[in-house]
Amino acid sequence: MRPPRALRPVRVLVCAGASVAAAAWLAVVEVLWLPLRSGTLLVPVSVLAAVVGNLVVVEATHLLSGSRAVAVLPAVTWLVVAVGASFRRPEGDLVILGGSGDLGVLGLVFLLAGVAAAAVAVGRVLARPGRGADGELSDPAPEPAGSGSGGAR
Repeated sequence: MRPPRALRPVRVLVCAGASVAAAAWLAVVEVLWLPLRSGTLLVPVSVLAAVVGNLVVVEATHLLSGSRAVAVLPAVTWLVVAVGASFRRPEGDLVILGGSGDLGVLGLVFLLAGVAAAAVAVGRVLARPGRGADGELSDPAPEPAGSGSGGAR
């Protein structure tokens, strides 16, 4: 059973807010996991969480909201939080180190893998045909051109 059309804007707004909050929370947690070590060995849990998190949150947002525009919001939110953590704060703090050293390389891999996963997820969502307010495909596949005989004349 489909919910009434009047509730669609509310559902879209709730999905947008929840997905932005989830993406921001994931990005903060992943950034804080970057220096996680087991003994002297860095454990790249944050890289795996960034890839899986971006893929899942974007797909889930699209599935629940039905809006391709809203599905882009978690990817943008993650990007803003993660890249923001790579800039030095006025106090001098730096959360994601860039450059040489094990932690610097892991920070760069984290950013690259997270952005790549977000781009793939957004690309997959945007490549799908959209749905109108009535739930029907708004841009169905075009009719094939030609006579269908297979030969050009």
